[in-house]
Amino acid sequence: MAEIKTKQTKADVHEFIDSFADTEQKKKDSFELLKLMQEFTGYKPTMWGASMIGFGKYHYKSERSRQEGDWFLVGFSPRKAAISLYVSCSCKGEEKLLKDLGKFTMGKSCIYVKKLADINQDVLKKIMKSTIDFLQQKYG
Repeated sequence: MAEIKTKQTKADVHEFIDSFADTEQKKKDSFELLKLMQEFTGYKPTMWGASMIGFGKYHYKSERSRQEGDWFLVGFSPRKAAISLYVSCSCKGEEKLLKDLGKFTMGKSCIYVKKLADINQDVLKKIMKSTIDFLQQKYG
């Protein structure tokens, strides 16, 4: 069984943002997201792999393979092209929330935003809540 490569690390989240965010706007938005996600989830931010910031943790077992591991409940990464928000789980009712989120594009497992001002933060919180509730219910 292949082991998941991205794991929680002890790297400093603030140092990561300072060195990785490539524009002042992305750095400012990253620190805002850090505060918003920490206050909303109640979890301290931790680094996952070299470039993802996660909040909380759960242990999953794949239904389609023998893969299992730990992963964060919600998180983000200030990538070069856009900020990746790892907050979506395609939960029931999420489509309606996404319509009210604002300006973004969608990947397979994340939401991409150019800047935090492009999205409605109250809707982001609702999406995070539905994701956290879904993951905690499914994985305990």
